[in-house]
Amino acid sequence: MIAAAGTAVTAILARLRLPAVAGLLVAGALLGPHGLRLVTEVKAIEALAEVGVVLLLFSIGLEFSLTRLKHIFRRVALGGAVQVVATAGAAAGVALLLGESPARAVFYGFVFAMSSTAIVLRALADRGESDAPHGRFIVGTLIFQDLCVVPMVLILPVLAVPRPPAAVAAEVGLALGKAAGVVVATLLVARLLVPRLLRAIDATRSRELFLLAVIAICVGTALTTSLVGLSLALGAFLGGMVVADTDFQHRAMGEIIPLRDAFVSVFFVSLGMLFDGRSLLARPATVGLLLCGFVAGKAAIAMVSAAVMRFPARASWLAGIGLAQFSEFGFVLSTLAVSLRLIDAKAQAALLAAGILSMFLTPLLIRFAPHLTAGERLIAPLSRLLGVRAVDEPEAGDPERHDVIVIGYGIAGREVARALSAAGLSYVALELNAETVRRAREEGEPVFYADATSAEALEHARVQRARAVVVLINDPQAALRVVDTVHRVAPAVPLLVRTRYFADREKLHDLGASEVIAEEVEASLEVMARLLRRLEVPRNVIEAQVRAARLALQARERRLTLPRTALPELEALAGLNVESLLIEPTWHAAGKSAVALALRQRTRALIVALRRDGALVEEPDPAAPLRAGDVLYLCGSRESLAAAAELLEHGPG
Repeated sequence: MIAAAGTAVTAILARLRLPAVAGLLVAGALLGPHGLRLVTEVKAIEALAEVGVVLLLFSIGLEFSLTRLKHIFRRVALGGAVQVVATAGAAAGVALLLGESPARAVFYGFVFAMSSTAIVLRALADRGESDAPHGRFIVGTLIFQDLCVVPMVLILPVLAVPRPPAAVAAEVGLALGKAAGVVVATLLVARLLVPRLLRAIDATRSRELFLLAVIAICVGTALTTSLVGLSLALGAFLGGMVVADTDFQHRAMGEIIPLRDAFVSVFFVSLGMLFDGRSLLARPATVGLLLCGFVAGKAAIAMVSAAVMRFPARASWLAGIGLAQFSEFGFVLSTLAVSLRLIDAKAQAALLAAGILSMFLTPLLIRFAPHLTAGERLIAPLSRLLGVRAVDEPEAGDPERHDVIVIGYGIAGREVARALSAAGLSYVALELNAETVRRAREEGEPVFYADATSAEALEHARVQRARAVVVLINDPQAALRVVDTVHRVAPAVPLLVRTRYFADREKLHDLGASEVIAEEVEASLEVMARLLRRLEVPRNVIEAQVRAARLALQARERRLTLPRTALPELEALAGLNVESLLIEPTWHAAGKSAVALALRQRTRALIVALRRDGALVEEPDPAAPLRAGDVLYLCGSRESLAAAAELLEHGPG
């Protein structure tokens, strides 16, 4: 019934362009005891759902690794603490103002401080935004929230039965110490044993045995941590991180994904089954207030928390939307609170109704948030106030113009910057990661904390005077907005964009991109070339295949979006290209003339101009010697130009 209803409802909502998670929640609401009552064994479904959460967190841990966690530890600890403390304090304060007792106010603070790990991480993964600035903040905050489950579960019984503060502090401290010890011991033992275990199992060449071993590691670490009061989900996450540091990370991911997807779907359906429409009808004001708190209140606090962590306005806005919902652990906390008589069943029903509605809205809000700028404008003043040195702050010695504006200073951005520096070209980089900016500034690099979707930031970077702009960021929606903004602010400046998929090129060209480099295309060409090389295909044949593939893709792209240049306007000259070459001091051509080299006769390429000492020579003398530092502009077919480059650098033969 779960599979059938989930498939049918999700397929219907997909036609309305709604996410699969929303369909599964609706299917659960229809099937469950508060809907059509087709499924009554809710406890069994909840058990399957818990397996889904464990597998989901294990797979997320597989993508994370201990090394990566070490690099973002500061953001996890500080950013998560700011969000959890601020949200819990605000929710408890509102509850006190509404007449709740201090104990119940603290309970509501705990519930509102948590967000849905399963829904949010699934949405980020589907959109490819886990490594975007807002994605990094969200992941770090969710990890910290999971760690907070332990003290929250320990504190609730204390609230129900008042005890001396000293005794409470001692008990909580002891429990947290035990939990920390178990986590450290689990990681140490696992790091010593897991690689050896997986190597031994891999030697058997048994796929079934390997899958069982992976499940044993996942469930074993979850069980170990749960025995000391930590959540199953956190234990599974730690198990995934341990496997991620071995050579079997990707194989484990491939084996676990089918199981994970099946059980996670059951998890979302089980959440939908908790929704009781009668609570909404009986207490609409209460449910509405709680829903506003989950969505609007939590979003606002998370936005401010991200801004405090010196994230830019756009990242803060998206992080706030991503963390604005009820949590799976909220169900655990509310069930515990009912058993301790902190709240009654009616209060729990209203809380769950509002929480599940917020979970239903989350995938929709995450999808539409990048297209809404009102939130960014609200948080922008605070983000600027708390940010690191911005691009518009003056600095002695800053040039009036830069040759290139590099947007995004990750691996690709650093390599582009290095190549520009080696070529003697100036650049300025705009980056949203404050830690990256700090490190780059310490190394003396011209990297600034700025949001390139802001026209003001681009103008302060003097984009109108740049010779080119290159966009190298991981957030697909942000890349579209950057291209649109750059084209509006500086329409004459060439704009090069890296994108993940070849299918995105048309949209980027329509927005003003001059060149679109698709990772999908470049990776496929590299794979093709290496494969043919392995198969001992001759080098010239490989180069011809790569050249043909690139020509076909680029030609199709340019006919759709780019104006034709002067040479291709004539059909007979469509195969000619103009290329530039810098004469190096060590080249064979240095000190020799084009006539002496017999360049035209040997290669069929023609020197149409050269640049010497910064001046363009439109009619170069073919008998005059070429100098080191001259930039030659040659015209010819691709084969002719390649032959000319060989002749100029190495000489004939």
